[in-house]
Amino acid sequence: MKFYILTILPGYFEGPFREGVLGKAVQRGDVKIEIINIRNFAEDPHRTVDDLPYGGGEGMVLKPEPIVKAIESVKNNEKKQRVIAMTPAGRLLNQKIVRELSEFEEIIIICGRYEGIDERVLEHFCDDLISIGDYVLTGGEPAAIVLIDAVSRFVPGVVGNRKCVEEDSFSRGLLDYPQWTRPAVFRGIPVPEILLSGNHKEIRKWRMMKAIERTLKRRPEIIREDLLTEEEREILNQLKAKMEK
Repeated sequence: MKFYILTILPGYFEGPFREGVLGKAVQRGDVKIEIINIRNFAEDPHRTVDDLPYGGGEGMVLKPEPIVKAIESVKNNEKKQRVIAMTPAGRLLNQKIVRELSEFEEIIIICGRYEGIDERVLEHFCDDLISIGDYVLTGGEPAAIVLIDAVSRFVPGVVGNRKCVEEDSFSRGLLDYPQWTRPAVFRGIPVPEILLSGNHKEIRKWRMMKAIERTLKRRPEIIREDLLTEEEREILNQLKAKMEK
């Protein structure tokens, strides 16, 4: 899978894609990332990429011409591509969207800056607008890193154990169950006894219950009962009844 990042700060990405699982995937060629400097497509001597907003107001707005030319430089109708602008006005990123985007061959990501991107770019040259949360960043660059990291996990070969990806938090509307490791007792705090029992059938059921319990307490709005198994729905109903008492 290939990502094109359109930005006015190409140096921003020098480190993040060299480390960890994603860095190894880039080295192997499972994931390809090309950084495109929007300023290279500005035609004036000063490489101007922003201007004052029509109608007045604070700040500057990214101009349409260099961004559209940058998009066109990598647009390929023979590829299954998606052009995305990272903007607070976009739909909120979640695991369903991540999985959807992983089906594309190439993703072109536009990183906003200043007061935003000229609306004509968003309306006529983008396929999608994505936000990573209801807060404001200095620009779209950190959001682009989040998007690439999340989508890349679905690319075959990036994560060694494919089952880990399928069972991740949010994949089925549940948070993951809590985890412990050695030592069995840390500063007087023990690991739950059942995890030391060796009874894998009971451990599986206990983890299922803990995942549902954690989701009910922390993120009840993400629960999708239609994606749960009959056993999970039964546990969910039991926990709900217990919490209502």
